[in-house]
Amino acid sequence: MRILFVARPGSVHSARWIGLLKGTGWDVAVFPASPERPHVSLDGVRLLDRGFGLIERSVRVRVEWPVQRRGMTKARDVARRFRPPWMFRQRRLAGAIRRYRPDIVHSLEMQHAGYLTLEAKEVFGCRFPYWIVQNWGSDISLFRHLRGHPEKLRAVLAACDGYDCECDRDVDLAREFGFAGMVGPVRPNTGGYDLAAAARLRTGGPTSQRRVIALKGYQGWAGRALVALTALERCADLLKGYRLGIYSALTEDIQIAGQLFEKRTGIPVEFLPNHCSHEQILKLHGSARISIGLSISDGISTSLLEAILMGSFPVQSGTGAASDWVSDGESAFLVPPDDPEPVAKALRTALADDVLVDRAASMNAATAAERLDRTRIASEVTGWYRECARAAAERLRGEG
Repeated sequence: MRILFVARPGSVHSARWIGLLKGTGWDVAVFPASPERPHVSLDGVRLLDRGFGLIERSVRVRVEWPVQRRGMTKARDVARRFRPPWMFRQRRLAGAIRRYRPDIVHSLEMQHAGYLTLEAKEVFGCRFPYWIVQNWGSDISLFRHLRGHPEKLRAVLAACDGYDCECDRDVDLAREFGFAGMVGPVRPNTGGYDLAAAARLRTGGPTSQRRVIALKGYQGWAGRALVALTALERCADLLKGYRLGIYSALTEDIQIAGQLFEKRTGIPVEFLPNHCSHEQILKLHGSARISIGLSISDGISTSLLEAILMGSFPVQSGTGAASDWVSDGESAFLVPPDDPEPVAKALRTALADDVLVDRAASMNAATAAERLDRTRIASEVTGWYRECARAAAERLRGEG
């Protein structure tokens, strides 16, 4: 099996998904869909791209240099001086596919990888490899409402052969947008977790004894961490003896707001480093009574899965597929992302009701054991690729 991933190499989601194939013996390569430093977990994975100038020194990435065509026109030489090589990425991807000759091309995410692969297919010509598109988070659910994207989404979904995603909602949306090919098993794009290793990172004792609140610090086009901080401040009377741990605080506004929250309430605030390990994030959830994650759109929020896994009570925006994993009012609270009042109400209940959070931890542990085991998901994923490879082979035989 030879698979070419078109992916954002700096994304931990890309790295975790590709990591599911370790030990298969398959030939795996990555074409970068955006100019990012590769994630450290991609150590040793081949990058099929020339001019990728942001390779992290700590990652031993093998770069394959394409053969330059002789007789390149003077006009193109001049154009390259004024336009960065990244402007020619669709042709470079098409060239990489011709040289690498993969059985399967898999685009991990749509707005970067999917659109780029579609452009490459348009310049590639006949017999493009079997093409799978993976839907991440808001790829269809949000972008279908934004200008210029519905047409691109329809074009991608009409051109690809396979589709995989995290929730039934996105299967239905893909069908609405014209997809008629093979749909893979619905499962988390995180690739699951090592359950035994995660258990070792959890604080001992019941969740109700924990005195930490974990907050996902995303604030921007989708994240609403500032709303969560406002809600927490309204619960300050119940937070004495607690500390607040904020991770993924990538923007200055949330860092400033967190410091002001600490000054006004006296509740200690700790910011995890933006490049901290996944183990550090799991430890935070594993010591937290409540984990908060708010966004206006999502698939299965990774922060929700981490809270489920680590025994923390989720207070999660109900704008994604959270209802596929938790029961509102029993194993989590699903709240609107832009209104701090219902968020504060949910927090006050979760802070006061020990029975609720302990029962939820038990329910969520059963869900994690059934649906988040990385070994089981890896087996499903490899089975799906084999099925797609058989479909690709049958198509080639049909084409003669």
